[in-house]
Amino acid sequence: MKNLTLFLFLAFAPLVSFGQHEHHQAKNDTTVKAKSPRTAAMAMVGGNHVHIEYGAPSVRGRNIWNGLVAYNQVWATGAHKATWIEISNDVSINGTMLPKGKYGIFTIPGKSEWTLIISKDWDMHLADDYNEANDLIRLKVKPKKSKDLVEELQYQVKETGKDQGRIEISWEYLSVGFDFKNSGK
Repeated sequence: MKNLTLFLFLAFAPLVSFGQHEHHQAKNDTTVKAKSPRTAAMAMVGGNHVHIEYGAPSVRGRNIWNGLVAYNQVWATGAHKATWIEISNDVSINGTMLPKGKYGIFTIPGKSEWTLIISKDWDMHLADDYNEANDLIRLKVKPKKSKDLVEELQYQVKETGKDQGRIEISWEYLSVGFDFKNSGK
C-alpha cells in the first residue's frame, strides 16, 4: 500500500505543479496590446457586402495632421499594411463604375482638401509600392472637423438609402468620406 501511495504521488505531483504554474502565468500575463491593431469595418448595403480591413493607429497625444501623417503625400490610410476594401457587387463612385473585387484605399491628406484613391493595388506594406498608374478612382473631398476626439482611426460603412452607402474615415478631429451606389447588376 505504501508503494502504491508513493507511486500515485510521484505520478500526479507534476500535474499539480503544472496547473499551478499555468494559473500563475495567467495572473501575471504581460501581453502588450498592439498599438495599431488590425481591424475591420463592414456592412451590407442592399445586397452588397462591403468589407474594409485596416491597421488602426491611435492618437496617443501625437500631432497627427502634417505631423505623423504628412500633407500632400500618399498615405495608406491606416498602419502597417495598406488598407483594403472588398465589395461583393459592382458599385458606382462619383459616376465611375468599380467592378466587384478587392482594392486598396489610399489618401493624400491636405490642410483644406484631400484626395481619396481607390487603387488596383491592395497588398503592400503601407504605401511603399504605391503606383499612381494603378489608380481606378480619385476624388477630391473636404475634411470635416469635429469637436469630439476619435482616438483610434475608424472606418465606417453606412447604408444611406436603397442600394446606396457611404464610407467614412475618422481620426483625431477630422473625417472624410465618399458615397457609393450599387450598380444594380
